[in-house]
Amino acid sequence: MLLKDYTTLGVGGPAELWTVETREELKRATEAPYRVLGNGSNLLVLDEGVPERVIRLAGEFRTYDLKGWVGAGTLLPLLVQEAARAGLSGLEGLLGIPAQVGGAVKMNAGTRFGEMADALEAVEVFHDGAFHVYRPEELGFGYRKSHLPPGGIVTRVRLKLKERPKEEILRRMAEVDRARKGQPKRKSAGCAFKNPPGQSAGRLIDERGLKGLRVGDAMISLEHGNFIVNLGQARAKDVLELVRRVQEELPLELEWEVWP
Repeated sequence: MLLKDYTTLGVGGPAELWTVETREELKRATEAPYRVLGNGSNLLVLDEGVPERVIRLAGEFRTYDLKGWVGAGTLLPLLVQEAARAGLSGLEGLLGIPAQVGGAVKMNAGTRFGEMADALEAVEVFHDGAFHVYRPEELGFGYRKSHLPPGGIVTRVRLKLKERPKEEILRRMAEVDRARKGQPKRKSAGCAFKNPPGQSAGRLIDERGLKGLRVGDAMISLEHGNFIVNLGQARAKDVLELVRRVQEELPLELEWEVWP
């Protein structure tokens, strides 16, 4: 399978793809070297692909109970909307993040309105052949990072949500949504660079006049400087060259995970 068909940026080479639906299947799938693919956002897969088995969570890992366990394969946008309908607050700041729950935990996905770690009560992680439950403070969450055990796969979480009037929750979501209006609609992997302390990476890129810079079909978005978009047939090497050119101008750290 070509991983470009499973990433939001639409680039990436071949891999052996396993879709696992049960805990027993997950144990079997991890008997060989592996990587875990969530919703394919915040990820750049090189054109050569990856030698490891790539695991996608489905089946029981996509079931959820807002007041109980939530499978790591559940789509975060779905969860945000379901929580709002149920009058449960705590996920509003994550509106618009195109991730699965497991990936959002691993990278501590977030916006300036809140991070995934803020909404967690417990995290179940599969590693060393067994399932372990951790408190959030045990997983070393920081800005766009966590410290999962080596080889750890997030399998499900318990959320820390509070009952609030639906009108209040919807007002908060509208505020978050307004802040997203400038983001591009073309294929992208989300924000490319981490914001330096007290600064905006997108604003710094804009001030350097780098918007619209293009290599092949990869381009720094004209709408938001911290997005690299795929105009149609971009390859990973084009995207990496754009990243290199930006980093020649600015000391910015890449936010994406890069495979391999």
